[in-house]
Amino acid sequence: MAVTTTDLIMGPADLYIGSFGATEPIDTAINSAPAASAWTDLGGTQDGVKLSVDQTYTALEVDQVVDEVGGRLTKRLFTVETNLAQPTLENLKFLLNDGTAASGAGFKSFEPIYASSATQPTYRAVILDGYAPGQLRRRFIIRRCLSNDKVESSYKKDGMTLFTVKWQGFYVSPSIAPFKLIDATS
Repeated sequence: MAVTTTDLIMGPADLYIGSFGATEPIDTAINSAPAASAWTDLGGTQDGVKLSVDQTYTALEVDQVVDEVGGRLTKRLFTVETNLAQPTLENLKFLLNDGTAASGAGFKSFEPIYASSATQPTYRAVILDGYAPGQLRRRFIIRRCLSNDKVESSYKKDGMTLFTVKWQGFYVSPSIAPFKLIDATS
């Protein structure tokens, strides 16, 4: 296979977060930022944004054949992870899947959710806007997700304070795919 240099991709991605069920940008708007009324720009990132889709296929076996005769998809785990370079209380609320924010003269505060673990978490949707082959745009939409990994932040004299985050996607419905990829073609 010959190398097609225009298919090589390099460059940063932008991250947006919205409510679960937020109106998604139409496919033809791939070169435009998502509507600010439905999507919040999470700001700068550091060390890139990683998209991961981990699929597990369970083997089909029969006594009459020594080889596995096929496989069926039995599990899929898809995530987006990054380090947010803007460790604001607003971003922390998204990373901890909601909470209570307050502000007043000269202060802002945040308290995490502390209700029973039996309550439904606040699901969100995430958009990753990056590059596709040909230096065109690619959009990855996770339609229902939670921040479900350890959120860390460190303060160092010789490094930036960051928020680590990993959003895991979840099933939506029988008629709605859990994620979608859109590439611009011109």
